[in-house]
Amino acid sequence: MSVQPRPILDNFEHQDNPFKQSTFSVSSYPSLGVTGAELDLECALKFLYSYSGSSGTYNSYRRELERLMQWAWLINKTTIIQLKREDIEAFVRFCIEPPTHWIGLKNVARFKDKNGERVINSEWRPFVTTASKVQHRKGVKPSVKAFNFSQPSIKAIFTVLSSFYSYLIQDERIDTNPVALIRQKSKFVQKDQIKPLVRRISNLQWLYCIETTELMAEDSPFEHERSLFVMNCLYSMYLRISELVADERYSPAMGDFTKDRDQNWWFQVVGKGNKSRRITVCDDMLDALKRYRRFLELSDIPTPNEQTPLIAKIRGKGPVTSTRQIRKIVQTCFDQSYQRMVTDGLTEDAEELKHATVHWLRHTGISEDVKIRPQEHVRDDAGHSSMATTDRYIDSDLRERHASAKKKRVRDV
Repeated sequence: MSVQPRPILDNFEHQDNPFKQSTFSVSSYPSLGVTGAELDLECALKFLYSYSGSSGTYNSYRRELERLMQWAWLINKTTIIQLKREDIEAFVRFCIEPPTHWIGLKNVARFKDKNGERVINSEWRPFVTTASKVQHRKGVKPSVKAFNFSQPSIKAIFTVLSSFYSYLIQDERIDTNPVALIRQKSKFVQKDQIKPLVRRISNLQWLYCIETTELMAEDSPFEHERSLFVMNCLYSMYLRISELVADERYSPAMGDFTKDRDQNWWFQVVGKGNKSRRITVCDDMLDALKRYRRFLELSDIPTPNEQTPLIAKIRGKGPVTSTRQIRKIVQTCFDQSYQRMVTDGLTEDAEELKHATVHWLRHTGISEDVKIRPQEHVRDDAGHSSMATTDRYIDSDLRERHASAKKKRVRDV
């Protein structure tokens, strides 16, 4: 366990097509000594190649496979193709409590460019521990002692590895799926009888957020007219953060707003799982679009197939390509809204804004709409794969639910 793990799999754009390669080299581990490691790499790259259409899926699958290869090669001294059911269980236990030198204190790139070549980033680690937003504000630093491998992370291991070994069976590399043979996954994955909470901000907090962002746009339009448009998109169209930025598979543009024969406006988006969907555009969202386009000195309404980036860079040309930049925009709006609420004597009501993330805006928009719109309409706009996912939002606002019961009487006086 004293061996320092190194990254194996680079970003997709730096990988050659594995189906056109004749040889595979485990260059990260020149003195590995595990016979068959090159075949592991070949199988992993070919499996991941089928997910090249979605950077999010590719990255999450790569993370699990890379951890498995490192554990198999460095700890178990075998290949991933040879692993049995009991080995997978041992791997899961290892992930829950990895050695400290396998844990990093920040997310860093696996490889860096140096003199035209891709070189290993020595700061990279297979696992990362971080401090929460609130802890960060209090000056609390991340600590390896505070590392916690979450339940969603454990579930991801079983999901990804089961899919990988099913692929190996289809490719006639193995006969059985060792993950599928684990009959008691419950010893690792807890069953929660309580419906998971939908993390959202309150109606009052949203009101402050949108009003604060409008004030910011009036004071500094060059920087914050874009912020106002982003906030409207996330809330009114339930967009995921990845659906606002450009990547190798999709670049959202103004021309994605279209009008049908009935003069109704829609927004076409490519979302999770590389699935395309059309989202209804409400009148307020259409007004927000017109306002932003006027600021950009464009016509009120996009022209058909207009390629102007939906969210453009303020400095430089082209679309925003980093979700980190969108997070920064929204966080600034949250921070300023929190300060306004505190100034107005609403400190307790503002507390959740200290924890809120970009995705909470999508949850908030959906939670409000399921109260007044048909569920199947919300489902289709949100891009949910089933009605069961949309159902989670029906009882999402526990604050209002509790308020309606707080004053009820057990007996008459």
